[in-house]
Amino acid sequence: MQGRLTFLGTGTSMGVPTLGCSCAVCASVNPRDKRLRPSVAVQWMAEGRERTVVIDTGPDFRQQALRRGIRGVDAVLYTHAHADHILGMDDLRPLSYAAFRAGGSIPLYADEETTETLKRIYDYTFAPSATYPNRARVELRPLTDRIRVHQAEFVRVPVMHGELPISGFRFGDAAYLTDVSAIPESSFALLEGLKTLVLPSLRHEPHPSHANVEQAVAWAKRIGARQTWLTHIAHELGHEATNRMLPEGVALAYDGLEFAVNLGANRGANPGGTGE
Repeated sequence: MQGRLTFLGTGTSMGVPTLGCSCAVCASVNPRDKRLRPSVAVQWMAEGRERTVVIDTGPDFRQQALRRGIRGVDAVLYTHAHADHILGMDDLRPLSYAAFRAGGSIPLYADEETTETLKRIYDYTFAPSATYPNRARVELRPLTDRIRVHQAEFVRVPVMHGELPISGFRFGDAAYLTDVSAIPESSFALLEGLKTLVLPSLRHEPHPSHANVEQAVAWAKRIGARQTWLTHIAHELGHEATNRMLPEGVALAYDGLEFAVNLGANRGANPGGTGE
């Protein structure tokens, strides 16, 4: 089953340009140096219409969805509970009304910590006593090892963000990892046989909770995907200058980049729970 992945945003938690900064990258006129907060959309045709799964809804989600022309969301998968990954959840409201009129809601798959954070921030949506009539029609669901959404399967890939366990996702011959500082040995088995890999690469200098360029390139070499795209990019990395020094098969992603993915069987994945 063929689909496509689109980068909705490839920047860090502060985005690029960064407020108050006049560095060369923040002042760049190259549109590929303009980076919204990190998120992707995975889309495919199933049951007669286009299906869309979004990974993370950051504070730029409204702008990203308008730019991409997203008119409906079938599910959201959350990597973790930090602001740059969850603070656009309320922008799902208009996209959720069609599902609500049909008697359903948009499922949000999140781990326990992310679920509790979403409940606290959006209590007017999730509290049992919530009465706000225009609240998002969404439903929190546990993030299991496997989530199935309209014939496509998403496999959770456990990774570390500093000392925080978070989630990456594999779908067919592609995988998306962001905000990663370490990949457990057991997770490398879930990344075998990839055609396309997305890894984070914050900057050249080491960081306690994010991979730098050197780490990302080493992981890309070990995993051996045909193409590795780097995301979660800070203003220390200019698009053109950085790509000139990266090895073949590794490059910085940019907002709006899209490529084909094969959403067939996930190799190396262990059985787990399923969604709808």
